[in-house]
This record gives sequence, structure tokens and C-alpha cells, in this order.
Amino acid sequence: MSATAHAAIRIGALQSPIGELLVACTDRGVVRVAYPDEPREDVIVEVGERISPEIEEAPVPEEVRRQLSSYFSGSLRRFSLPLDRTLIDGAFTREVLRETEAIPYGRTTSYADIAAAAGSPRGSRAAGNALGTNPLPVLIPCHRVVRACGALGGYGGGLHIKRALLALEGAI
Repeated sequence: MSATAHAAIRIGALQSPIGELLVACTDRGVVRVAYPDEPREDVIVEVGERISPEIEEAPVPEEVRRQLSSYFSGSLRRFSLPLDRTLIDGAFTREVLRETEAIPYGRTTSYADIAAAAGSPRGSRAAGNALGTNPLPVLIPCHRVVRACGALGGYGGGLHIKRALLALEGAI
């Protein structure tokens, strides 16, 4: 997607129980959610180079704020926000993330099962790598994917955040 295909990107911060989230939105929807340990400047450079250099500080849109707050309070189990998938690269990654979106609240599935559902039965490591590039964590619940033995595996936001999200959902 070319940089001219989007209007300005609006970036704002949202406080949550797992720390301050940085939320970037385009005219098509939420394009990026960044965890507290991701440097703000890196996120701005990423969206600026990959989507549009027109970036403005703005409050997180009210519906995004409402749904994330409801999720973190335990009253929302499924997001209905428009997502801009521009930062999702490659057909396999898109399919892995599509399958990940289907994992119900409070449930987990294995990297192997996600890989198989995405069309690569022996691609559990590749599925893990794809999940590690998820630009929309929490909204696309990659925290719900664990090792076949039940161990948490890795997580881009840190295992403490994965554990907190799974505990919030009652999955652990």
C-alpha cells in the first residue's frame, strides 16, 4: 500500500491495567497498538514509513477507548472495531492472524493448531513468527496462542503481559 493511500494517522495514548498503550488509527480503522515497552518513536517511524508521514497526536477515538476499557474491565469479550490491516505483511501472516481472531475469549490454542488452520500443518514456528509481528495485539488476540504442552511460549509484549491478559480472560 502506498503512503499516499491514507490520510493522516492519528496517534494517542490509552492507560490500561498493563500500562500505557499507544494506539494509531487511520481513516480505515485501528492500524497499530503498541505495548508500553515499545519506544513511541519507533512506532511513529514505522507507521510514518509504511503508511503515511502525516502523523498527528490525537485522543484515542471514543469507541476504541470504550471497547478497550470494557475489555480490560472484563465486560467485553469480542471487539467490533474496524481494523486497518495495512501493517500485516504476507499471505501466511494474514491467515495466521485471521485464525487467531477466531479464538474465543478465555480460550487458548496451540501454535501448531493455528499453523494447521492457516494451511501449514508443520509450520508452528512460522506461525509463532507471524504472531510476533502482529501490529494489533489485544485486538487480534495473539496472547491466546500457547505451546502444545500448555506453556505460554513467547510474546512480543513480554510474558508478564501475556500472563495478565490470559488471567483477565480466565484462561489461566
